[in-house]
Amino acid sequence: MASGVVPRTGQFVPNEPAFFIGENSMDDERIADDLNRLNELRVQAIAVIDQAEDGEALETARVRFTGKKSEINKALAGMARLQPEDRRSLGAAVNTAKGEIERVLAAKSAEIHRLELDRRLESELVDVTLPGVPVRRGYTNPLLAGVRELLEILTKLGFAVYEGPDVEWDSYNFTMLNIPRDHPSRDLQDTFYVSDDVVLRTQTSPAQIRIMQQRRPPLRVAVPGFVYRNEAEDASHGDRFYQIEGLAVDTDITLADLKGTLTQVAQRFFGSDRPVRFRPHYFPFTEPSAEYDIQCAVCQGAGCRSCGNEGWLELGGAGMVHPRVLENVGYDPEKLSGFAFGIGPDRYTMSKYGITDLRLFRENDLRFLRQFS
Repeated sequence: MASGVVPRTGQFVPNEPAFFIGENSMDDERIADDLNRLNELRVQAIAVIDQAEDGEALETARVRFTGKKSEINKALAGMARLQPEDRRSLGAAVNTAKGEIERVLAAKSAEIHRLELDRRLESELVDVTLPGVPVRRGYTNPLLAGVRELLEILTKLGFAVYEGPDVEWDSYNFTMLNIPRDHPSRDLQDTFYVSDDVVLRTQTSPAQIRIMQQRRPPLRVAVPGFVYRNEAEDASHGDRFYQIEGLAVDTDITLADLKGTLTQVAQRFFGSDRPVRFRPHYFPFTEPSAEYDIQCAVCQGAGCRSCGNEGWLELGGAGMVHPRVLENVGYDPEKLSGFAFGIGPDRYTMSKYGITDLRLFRENDLRFLRQFS
């Protein structure tokens, strides 16, 4: 029978030897022929596997030489029909050939895997010396930036930062600050009442009382935080806004100390060329009291639309701590004196950057915030 013809099936496989295995009995010549053809198949398989350049070619070779329909598996399937002495003669040789082909397949598979991994690593190589992709940064709210700058200025002037509660006792928010029961600021139109004795603080001044009750002079503290007023919201008013309370208590503190401190704060924030003025005013917890303004940067005091033709922009209120407030916390007003002031960071920031609407601080509009990145 010509080489390449598979007995009983009539299937022709080009370039591959065929076996006579499956006959009921085999003579020595046929066994020798099958052994030679088995060796030829082993050599051919190793050559084809060795020439495979990628995983797809190797898989094709595996199916061809060790798959279910491969000549070796057909030979193994035919072993059952052989006589015992013939099965011993060819079985060991077939198993040895198949084992060697499978070892060569495994070795080639590992080699191709390494080569493919090297090619992948080379193609996906990241040049760490190239500039990185910039990370998009967020934008600081200008009000927050203003608060931080003001607190930094006050800290450098010797003020410690203290925070008080937003929900406050009526007595701390009003009574102990010398605000009588019939004062207009107690009216429901101005104050948010949680209960008869509890309010949302209308100012950061209640922290004065808490601090003076806890510590003895000398004191120099700044109290930042939100305050709440029952007011209609517009471009210059809101029901919640930021405030920084300042308090200093010691012996021999005078109004000149207060004016010097606030002038320093304003000029360090806006610039040393900006004049500051003080006007008499009334606050129940300070005596004497004043409001202080800074000259308009647009018109240099001449009066324009930005400052309402006043030439000045109001910054806050201040004054010497009222003797009755000192008495309420157990201080002797004959020996001690102090000053207090309220800084409005909203107004400071609006004046510094020419912002005309207070509501912009709360809307988180990126078009607005990007200007202060």
